[in-house]
Order: sequence, then C-alpha cells, then structure tokens
Amino acid sequence: MWEEENNQLYKKFEFKNFSEAFAFMTRVALEAEKMDHHPLWTNVYNKVEIWLSTHDAGDIVTEKDRKLSKRIDKLL
Repeated sequence: MWEEENNQLYKKFEFKNFSEAFAFMTRVALEAEKMDHHPLWTNVYNKVEIWLSTHDAGDIVTEKDRKLSKRIDKLL
C-alpha cells in the first residue's frame, strides 16, 4: 500500500533477488518514460523504494503520481 507523507507517495517493494528487483525497475522505467513522470527511487539488492511527487506542481502529490503508482502496482 502506498503511503502519503511529506508531500510524496512512498512504497517499498521486496523481491526474491536482485535480478527480479532490477527487472521490476526496468518495467517501471518504461511506464514512467511513457508518462514523462520519473520517480525518485533506490535499489539495494532485492529491495526497491519509490517516492512519487510532481516537481512541476511544487513537489506535491498530484493525480499524475496516483496514476503512476497504480501502473507500478500492476507491474508486480
């Protein structure tokens, strides 16, 4: 479940291994590029953390972030 905190949507994902985490990040990157809306994220081994906010709107959560978060969830 995505958490909304500090004007960002946040979610942590955990995978079986690094390859699965990286494959997920690749799928997210393709969706983000289609939307021209890019996440702040980190990856350490099998964990991926994602923060979403809209910079053009003053670094707040907008419908664009909610839409991308739903698309990300469908990539699992």
